[in-house]
Amino acid sequence: MANSKGGKRSVLLLCGDYMEDYEAMVPFQALLAFGVSVDAACPGKKSGDVCPTAVHQSTGHQQTYSETRGHNFALNATFDEIDPTKYDGLVIPGGRAPEYLAMNDSVIDLVRKFSNSGKTIASICHGQLILAAADVVKGRKCTAYPPVKPVLIAAGASWIEPETMAACVVDGNIITGATYEGHPEFIRLFLKALGGTITGSDKRILFLCGVSFCFQNLLE
Repeated sequence: MANSKGGKRSVLLLCGDYMEDYEAMVPFQALLAFGVSVDAACPGKKSGDVCPTAVHQSTGHQQTYSETRGHNFALNATFDEIDPTKYDGLVIPGGRAPEYLAMNDSVIDLVRKFSNSGKTIASICHGQLILAAADVVKGRKCTAYPPVKPVLIAAGASWIEPETMAACVVDGNIITGATYEGHPEFIRLFLKALGGTITGSDKRILFLCGVSFCFQNLLE
């Protein structure tokens, strides 16, 4: 359960076609569950449009991750109507989308406005490509999916090598995560930065899985 100081918080989820499925859907639903208002918007799209997503997985037996088609993620805000001053924070998923969003002037301007105002920015995996393009990581400690390392270093960031793919790093108003494996910590840190507190960590629940689900996890 989460409690916040100063009233209900509102955040922006920066979306794009073929963003990573988990890295969009999990923070979106988790933040809503904690009582945070979340607007999901994508450049060139309106509320009610969808963004196709991609699912990235690594088995540990391949040189890189695999990529499959994910869900259609429904947007609930129109990008051209976004006013950064109305939000308390920004979430940037990874996946394929950051590769082209990092070259979008409107996106770069948006990210810089969040950064210059000192609002919390939480970026994960390949999302840090956008932070680097916006020139907001100079002198900041950052982590990311390892192949993003050269881009962050070139942008002046202080690279923190992730010991695991669940690693998260906080430096001022910027929160970075390596991959969706770190979602529990990534989301907790973001909620904390928004002024929230989470209680109930002493509770235990059972997550009941089906055969197909378990078999897939065994393959991974």
